[in-house]
Amino acid sequence: MRRTVIAGNWKMNMTPSEAKKFITELAPMVKGLDKCDIVLCVPYVDIAVACEAAKGTNIHIGAENVHFAESGAYTGEVSAKMLTEIGTEYVIVGHSERRQYFGETDTTVNQRTKAALAAGLKVILCLGEVKDERLAGITDEVVAMQTKLDLAGITAEQLKNVIIAYEPVWAIGTGLTATPEQADETCGVIRSVVRDLYGAEAAEEITIQYGGSMNDANARELLSKPNVDGGLIGGASLKTDKFTSIVLAANA
Repeated sequence: MRRTVIAGNWKMNMTPSEAKKFITELAPMVKGLDKCDIVLCVPYVDIAVACEAAKGTNIHIGAENVHFAESGAYTGEVSAKMLTEIGTEYVIVGHSERRQYFGETDTTVNQRTKAALAAGLKVILCLGEVKDERLAGITDEVVAMQTKLDLAGITAEQLKNVIIAYEPVWAIGTGLTATPEQADETCGVIRSVVRDLYGAEAAEEITIQYGGSMNDANARELLSKPNVDGGLIGGASLKTDKFTSIVLAANA
């Protein structure tokens, strides 16, 4: 059956020295909590230090983005091969902030996903509706379309290395959170699309996280829902005690 995955997204926070200190403090706090996979997705400059600090622990390290080209004239970008060579295991693709501020589209998200999978990375694929779409009652249609476009050309075998993170954009960094029922319902819509695309077995196996302001206070209730298989954690992943509380909720 599918694994629960608790992944932190540090965004543009933590220097390398701060990352080392954080992981050194976190490791004993989450040691032995093996009912979920624990991932920290960190800024590029932190990855090498984070990978070293996480050696011998149950913490896995990911990046926050990846380019779709293997190499070339893409100033400021980082390729999948560059990430894997320094020990990166996971990568976030299509985060709402990348879509909102840096022009990511479903086309480029799909390209980045393919590049990451080809290089052996595990992808945390983000999608979700904006507030106006939720209010207009078209959440299901929006996330279904995103799921189809973002997974276009991804094989059933490659899908085994994809985690989908449902992120209602209106809940990212706002303190607002979808109700557990809303989160479960929309994660269920995504799972039904995966079922249509890849079959019942793939739909049952794929991990679908909730990523809209999950924190230590609401994690247990959100994670109790049958279609919510973990969380992509923003602000709460920057505090060892709060992040540990979420991991503990996933191990309850």
